[in-house]
Amino acid sequence: MVPQRVSLLTLGALRLPELRKFYQLLGWEETEASSDEYAVFKTAGVFLTLFPLEELAKDAGVELQSPIEGFRGVTFAINVNAAEEVDSVMEKVRMAGGIILREPSDAFWGGRTSYFADPEKNLWEVAWNPSSVFDERGAMIDF
Repeated sequence: MVPQRVSLLTLGALRLPELRKFYQLLGWEETEASSDEYAVFKTAGVFLTLFPLEELAKDAGVELQSPIEGFRGVTFAINVNAAEEVDSVMEKVRMAGGIILREPSDAFWGGRTSYFADPEKNLWEVAWNPSSVFDERGAMIDF
């Protein structure tokens, strides 16, 4: 059986210093595991790491194709505790240099949502779901 969990998400960075700086400007703190070669951020549920794209491809044993452009079919999500937090988080993202793709708005499913891209066009949703349940660390345990 494969354990049903996500422990770590790694973003392959084209320009690691700039991408690292963006997440730092969001107020995210790196762990002691970070180094000049990669960045490690502990979130409520998983670790988010930034690793040079070429090195990530080499580590995975795949050939790196042309630079990644456009929508990759993957989004990450930051779920918050209250509807108004979607708006305040997006203002912090805007101030950090994030690209706002969809301004905060009420969602058809009863929550509030917004989307942004980091400097390397990784897509993030910021959402409030009225039925979400979080544990004491802030990890979402039900929605």
